[in-house]
Amino acid sequence: MADSPTTIDASGKFSGGEEQPAREEGGGGEPEKDAGGGLTDAKREVLERCLHALKHANNDSHTLAALLLITRLCPACQLDKPTLRCIFEAVGLHFPARLLVTAMKGTGDPSLPLHELLSLGTALLSALSTDPDMASQPQLLATIPLLLEILACNPTNQKQTGAQNGETEQIPESMSDEAKLDREPETSEQKAEPEDEDNGETHPKSPLVKLDEAMAADCFQILTAVCTQPRGPDHLLNRGAVPALCQALQQNQTLSQKMGLPLLICLLSGKSKDKAWRRHSPELLTLLVKMSKDFCKSTDQTSLDMCSLLVHILPPGSITVDREVLKDVVSRVWGALRPMVQAKLTQQQIGPVLVLSACLLDLYGWELAGPPKFCCLLVNRACVEVRMGLEEPPGTYLSQELQNTLTGCYRIMEAAIEQACSPAIISPASPVQSSVFSLSLQQSRQVLGVMEEAFSALMYYLQQVDQSRYGEPFLFATFRCLCTWLAEETSCLKEEVTALLPILIGYSRSHLVAESSQHGLSAWLGKMAVADESGTWTGEEALRYLLPALCHLSAEEGPRKGKSGASSVRYPSMETACSALLNFSVTEPERVRKDQCFKTLEKHLSEALPVLVNKSSLLVLAANYCTLGLMIGRLKEAPTGSAEGSQRRFFSTALRFLHSALNSELSPGPVKLSPGWQDSWDEVAELWRLSLQALGGCVCSQPWITALIREEGWLRNTLGMLGRCSALPDQHTQKALEEALCALADQCPLSKHDIGDAMNRDEKGVLSRMSNLKKAIGVK
Repeated sequence: MADSPTTIDASGKFSGGEEQPAREEGGGGEPEKDAGGGLTDAKREVLERCLHALKHANNDSHTLAALLLITRLCPACQLDKPTLRCIFEAVGLHFPARLLVTAMKGTGDPSLPLHELLSLGTALLSALSTDPDMASQPQLLATIPLLLEILACNPTNQKQTGAQNGETEQIPESMSDEAKLDREPETSEQKAEPEDEDNGETHPKSPLVKLDEAMAADCFQILTAVCTQPRGPDHLLNRGAVPALCQALQQNQTLSQKMGLPLLICLLSGKSKDKAWRRHSPELLTLLVKMSKDFCKSTDQTSLDMCSLLVHILPPGSITVDREVLKDVVSRVWGALRPMVQAKLTQQQIGPVLVLSACLLDLYGWELAGPPKFCCLLVNRACVEVRMGLEEPPGTYLSQELQNTLTGCYRIMEAAIEQACSPAIISPASPVQSSVFSLSLQQSRQVLGVMEEAFSALMYYLQQVDQSRYGEPFLFATFRCLCTWLAEETSCLKEEVTALLPILIGYSRSHLVAESSQHGLSAWLGKMAVADESGTWTGEEALRYLLPALCHLSAEEGPRKGKSGASSVRYPSMETACSALLNFSVTEPERVRKDQCFKTLEKHLSEALPVLVNKSSLLVLAANYCTLGLMIGRLKEAPTGSAEGSQRRFFSTALRFLHSALNSELSPGPVKLSPGWQDSWDEVAELWRLSLQALGGCVCSQPWITALIREEGWLRNTLGMLGRCSALPDQHTQKALEEALCALADQCPLSKHDIGDAMNRDEKGVLSRMSNLKKAIGVK
């Protein structure tokens, strides 16, 4: 077997030498296969011997011979994981990587065609990269520049272009017949455009082979496997993947459209999009120009498919690019989109068209969209899709594709509101056109009318959503769009808006205290096709979108009365202001520590809270004041001397206020809410829990508070209640109390001792089930 010549064909599979086993006559078909690897018993035995030889190879020649035989028995892409693991343990990733380097430099054994080295190296790396552990190995990552060069800078194309221009090239006599065949001229469709000779790039000297599909597929498989790793996009960006893929797509290299474009889109998704455009805006903009021209030439389904592709390639609005070139691209794409918007398309077909339209509006507004009549049609189609998507029976599942489409429709509606409510409305007496399209009064009324129906559907949808889904990113997009409308239009659907206000306010408050949802929103909105390029699409900003609408609505009697319709002594404006300041205390801690206005605010809170806690009708506002003061307090440093009287007064009041929420005087059993808190618990529960968490932070930053907690009796009363009761109102309440007690135990030895005694004394209450607290005080 070793004496038989071995070669590699254009597909990367090995042939020659020993003949393949013939099918048995009369056996009725294929030879017997091994149940595990798809090989006959004879081939399995030979494979085991080859693996043994590979493990005991004395030099690279022996290693290469063993690999050639192994891949001859079974193509590298079909090797099972145990075999791949065995190969990796024998040769590691260094050897296939060296094969690529040798081939690219042209320094290998002249008796072995360089195409075989490239094919073997890429095939082995491709097979090994299917294992996630292999795809993140430094040795494999080091091959990324070589793989990109193979895909983007196909030297054969350049050499052949020169030959077809009359230049002749000597083929080494040592080159095998297979390599000579590979050097045959390409067709005009395969030929790449020549690169500038003075571009400063250094290309490999000798790999005079064409990039066949098998090798290209292996290269893309490796790069795609790397991209799926947690830090994969960064590895590819840092090694020049974007310009290489752009070049491959520009030159229409092998499999660049089928495998290269999806890989590039993956790199332009999420947070890596800004980074890619900042580093490689010229290459990406050149590719975008080409794709926009291809889009204009495409027809039918191809044009619909390209809508989705262009959405990902368009630059973020925050990145500075050649504005004139981008303006030409946007104008060109709008020209191809207009007939599609006017055509009769199904709901699935119109989705990508509307999403792409929304992205173009993000870049240039309505300036390049087209005449007012078309703009009205675009808004109308977006509103129709919103109604069809949201006016479904409660509980209907919205697919990710539909959510993406509706998010694009929301952006179109928001842009229409900005334009329709602008002062640039053409009157019949003065029909003057500005550089940006302007709607006539009649057109504005038509747009607002159709949007009223769409926003009615939005409100219907929000009314059906359970509070457990408040963390869903699509719900936030819906909320934002509705708030944009409410900020400008308050005369329509007054009753529906008034009924929805408690839901909108509750939703805003939930996002102020649910920090965990912020990360999910950021990740999702980064992947969505339509995103706010100013970076404000986060859950923290829910209140900011609602405030302008509240300013309008608070001037009207109906919304001020609340749910019951009766006059209320509540102060929703102050509650909303507290929520906004809470947002600052979470997102801008340094500003809260240093800004003088927050010191003034602390003084106001310390003076007002003792008054508010005695007014049962202002319980919600008192909870806001208490929470805000504690959230600010956790950011403060401990005083150098004794605490100020105003600080002690605030914390004493806060401790009594927090303790008053639960009725601790009942006999053993579940703890009940105090009568004064029951009606408002749904609104203040999250504030109460956040206050306890903030109290734990205050204990850590200002240790003097531990003494006050003991003096006020909060610790004694809380331990007594937890030792007697069998259950708290909910698990979140228990977690908040446990967190505060853990902080107290960590900072105060006396409190830690008291908590330990209480746990040993009361073994059946809720206190005994606080596992984290047990760990904090060392109780088993």
